[in-house]
Amino acid sequence: MGCAILLVQLTLIGAILAATPTTAATQPNPGCATTCGDLNIPFPFGTSSDCYLDPSFLITCNETHFNPPRPFLRLGTIQVLNISLDGLMLVSSNVAQDCYNQSGLVERRPASLKLSSFFISNTLNKFTAIGCDTVAVVLGTLGENYTTGCLSLCDHLGSVVNQSCSGVGCCQTAIPQAARDFSVGIASLNNHSLVQDFNPCGYAFVVEEAAFSFSSLDLKDLQKRETVPVVLDWAVGNETCEEAMKNSSSYACQALHSQCLNSTNGPGYRCSCTSGYEGNPYLIDGCQGISIGLLAIVVGSSWIYWILRKRKLIKLREKFFQQNGGIMLQQQLSKHEGSVETARIFTAEDLKKATNNYDESRIVGQGGFGTVYKGVLSDDRIVAIKKSKISDQTQIEQFINELVVLSQINHRNVVKLLGCCLETEVPLLVYEFITNGTLSDHIHNEDRASLLSWEIRLKIAAEATGALSYLHSATSPAIIHRDIKCTNILLDNTYAAKVSDFGASRLVPHDHTQLTTLVQGTFGYLDPEYFHSSQLTEKSDVYSFGVVLAELLTGEKAISFDRSENNRNLAMYFVSSMKEDQLFQILDTRMVNEGTVGQLNEVAKLARKCLRIVGEERPTMKEVAMELEGIIRMMDRHPWIEVDLYPEETEQLLNQSLPLDGYKDRVASHNGCSTSKTTGYDSMRDQIIVPLDDGR
Repeated sequence: MGCAILLVQLTLIGAILAATPTTAATQPNPGCATTCGDLNIPFPFGTSSDCYLDPSFLITCNETHFNPPRPFLRLGTIQVLNISLDGLMLVSSNVAQDCYNQSGLVERRPASLKLSSFFISNTLNKFTAIGCDTVAVVLGTLGENYTTGCLSLCDHLGSVVNQSCSGVGCCQTAIPQAARDFSVGIASLNNHSLVQDFNPCGYAFVVEEAAFSFSSLDLKDLQKRETVPVVLDWAVGNETCEEAMKNSSSYACQALHSQCLNSTNGPGYRCSCTSGYEGNPYLIDGCQGISIGLLAIVVGSSWIYWILRKRKLIKLREKFFQQNGGIMLQQQLSKHEGSVETARIFTAEDLKKATNNYDESRIVGQGGFGTVYKGVLSDDRIVAIKKSKISDQTQIEQFINELVVLSQINHRNVVKLLGCCLETEVPLLVYEFITNGTLSDHIHNEDRASLLSWEIRLKIAAEATGALSYLHSATSPAIIHRDIKCTNILLDNTYAAKVSDFGASRLVPHDHTQLTTLVQGTFGYLDPEYFHSSQLTEKSDVYSFGVVLAELLTGEKAISFDRSENNRNLAMYFVSSMKEDQLFQILDTRMVNEGTVGQLNEVAKLARKCLRIVGEERPTMKEVAMELEGIIRMMDRHPWIEVDLYPEETEQLLNQSLPLDGYKDRVASHNGCSTSKTTGYDSMRDQIIVPLDDGR
């Protein structure tokens, strides 16, 4: 009976909306309800047609099924928890989970959220996965089309660090801008069979970052929690402030002392009271001035608070400096002549000024590891400042050792580490700023990809391998990068490669050839041998670079759900295509048109060597670098000649690949023969989840 009443109510509301103009009155009627249960409902929101700015701001107050009543967004089932005139709304969202017993899966519960008008806050929410055997993916198709996720593993409770989501029991990654929906998928690698006694379930959800603090208790107790809070960004309309001001009849900032602010997440704008006034800027008399006496009290109190806070901040910075190994770093730097110049210790104030107090407009990169800001130092040098998300105190000595070693690396194809700041809760790293984005940006963006010629791609590959070979062979101790991927190879304005992001790197002691570590990396690039054995070697970097070579050749992403299920993993897809003599069916058409069969074949075979399952069978990074340099030298020496070191295999490839008539014509042209127009390559290219972040 109750359901029938609710259905009738919703039907009536729907009928009212259908008969109501798309924009309601710019001011609410005097009799409008301003609360629903415990929620205050400020205009432009309202519960009936004469009470909200437009239908997107409708709040349905369900008094039939809930006591006290509960507010929901429009006519849906998304419960509203709080509304702020600062352009934020807090709503409730489900927790996805999968639970297992000794027989296997016993329960799987999905989670999703779809919005018609507002956006999921990319700055205040995080996608989070909990579990010791959990793989979680989040994707969206409304607004921003995206797919990302993370992997959370652990062997026992003792390895879990409370309040840390670095991939051990808990991992987190960011949601992109302009996303209006998400769907969460969750799975297990081993059906939780190895951790059944203390972690029978895996969990995944999007949550307000400030509202969730991970605890080892969550591995068992989170099953009792069905919902979490999620922050939405709301704005008025689809226009900018400048466009909206031209139409005074629909302009929403009605208060005398109000101002307009453009939305920072999606289209539209919002209103706020100007300095010295407070209230609701959407109401004609909504912004009221603060009295002189009250202002004096506020200013005096603020001054006292500021002094006390500054003293507390100084003590806190001293504590963080010692806690983050500042004294140890100073001692280490004093042992290395010239290193003080190379590795500068910045103050928190230096980097705060450099980033304009970490303004959102300075963000140039974001992921599970943290955030990268563009900064300008006092000497006008432009730098990249990496702000990590968490700090593991047990790793401080190792962090300092890595910092000292990396600060002394001087290789033209490695992003230079300039220094760090240890006065904050987590260390901040300062790098040279690389201007032209990531290799991934260039390969997978159609406009940029057309500028990335075969010759430039070969040059980038050779420079990256040169840098990695240097890390493996020329540094002491050797450095394993552990997260080689296209997003960690940056390009400057001349397309010179710069290997970056050493957050997951490990130093290899002189008497070791491998390290036993917690598996860390990025899906699609992760060495399968390392994944199954936890034994990290230099050959793990070689495998990851093999995937990069495959991306350069094919233009495809390392992991893509646009490909068939068997071909989602590019490494497997690439190797199987070569095994079946179908290489030219998956190569980027542009590369086929620009490169020669011999060159493409040689680089493809080198990639296949790097992608061998058994690490010992892969070449060293030095050998990879030498092979690429040899191919480039041959190109430079004889740019007009088809470089083909394996003519029999090439002939077989030409005979088996279907649309190669045009290619044969082009080869004939290169050899000085008359030829017809090149044709036949449009049908050769197959079309292509964003690489999953590892949760750092």
